[in-house]
Amino acid sequence: SCPQYGIVLDAGSSHTNLYVYEWPAEKENDTGVVKQVEVCKVEGPGISGYSHATEKAGPSLAQCLQQAKEVIPSTQHKETPVYLGATAGMRLLRLENESAADEVLSSVETTLRLAPFNFQGARIITGQEEGAYGWITINYLLGSFKQSGWKKLLHSLKSTSETSGALDLGGASTQITFVSKELSSESPENQLYFRLYGKDYQVYTHSFLCYGKDQALQQKLARDLQAIYFYFQTVESSSLLDPCFHRGYQRTINISDFFKNPCTSDKKKQLPFSQLYIEGEGDYQKCRENIQKLFDKTNCPYSSCSFNGIYLPPLQGDFGAFSAFYFVMNFLNLTGEASPVPLNKVTRTIESFCARPWQEVKTMYQNIKEKYLSEYCFSGAYILSLLENGYEFTEDNWQRIHFLGKIGSSDAGWTLGYMLNLTNMIPAEEPAVPPLSHGSYVGLMVLCSLVLV
Repeated sequence: SCPQYGIVLDAGSSHTNLYVYEWPAEKENDTGVVKQVEVCKVEGPGISGYSHATEKAGPSLAQCLQQAKEVIPSTQHKETPVYLGATAGMRLLRLENESAADEVLSSVETTLRLAPFNFQGARIITGQEEGAYGWITINYLLGSFKQSGWKKLLHSLKSTSETSGALDLGGASTQITFVSKELSSESPENQLYFRLYGKDYQVYTHSFLCYGKDQALQQKLARDLQAIYFYFQTVESSSLLDPCFHRGYQRTINISDFFKNPCTSDKKKQLPFSQLYIEGEGDYQKCRENIQKLFDKTNCPYSSCSFNGIYLPPLQGDFGAFSAFYFVMNFLNLTGEASPVPLNKVTRTIESFCARPWQEVKTMYQNIKEKYLSEYCFSGAYILSLLENGYEFTEDNWQRIHFLGKIGSSDAGWTLGYMLNLTNMIPAEEPAVPPLSHGSYVGLMVLCSLVLV
């Protein structure tokens, strides 16, 4: 029978990706059979970037939808489900201007309904869903859910029957999700219960809005602005030395942006200038101290917390860190394929990258957009702050974090888990396994003897 297809659009804060998934029709309830066959990056900003021209949000997706039409055989188009999930960029827009957010979504919906696929909805997903579906994706792809029959045998050799935690970093939010044996009932809103393939999982999850890498930078700059205001109320000049940018780098930012943004509006100050002029200083240590202030560790109403008074049970097991965690660490050559790079080496690498003059960095990476290139120093330092100060990973359990871009042919992220859930492809109970045929039995014996040899 023909393979089946599904499409999920991940409408993130900085851009939208369209994913096409494929699976054999008769095996849809097996774990690990769904694979990504296409990803298309939509040109331009994320859909939340169309708040001033909402009618353009939908049409921006046309080219990637065209690509999906070419990948999926036309006979399958009308039964291929298409879903769009928007994340923290749209959560923020909804807080800032609800009617603009609604208009963006309806523009997107109009475009998706016109496509020849089976439209299944366009919505803003919650931070909790984003965390949960990311966790489901990586464990589905790693095969953690299904330990039946001979897979169990192979698993016991590697003893990876444990699930992996998920660390996700976007532009506007970040999520931490893992199975915790010590999950207390202190903070029920951070707990999820899943029954998947006949096993129960008690999962902790939290999403920090405004703690994605782009919004964290905005928060940091807003704090710096406040400091300027306190110290230099008389000063007309508006320039600021910033340790998180390279020496020789310059950037001008509009102060009005800080007043509209829900992540920084509380830092609002009437400043005597409308633009802030930033010069890089390239000092990693100072940059880290600067970033640390974003994590409020002063009060914890629970037995243990991450930051800002949010409950976090003791960290447990291995973690897959994906999305921007992976992109930034991969840019810095720190995603050691074989074994994780130790924390002290990671720190030294980021420190020396930040210390390089901007001219030199620019010359070395000419193919990377300046805006992105200029922010890797900050993002690297921010990732370490978030993991070390925010979640309290240490030199010891740092080795348990694996920076993942893809698992097999599929990107690590929430989209696959979202589709698996909405198409009911993850049964609560273990599907009945047909007994092995004689041929498979012989094949398995041969395989086992090879393993033993």
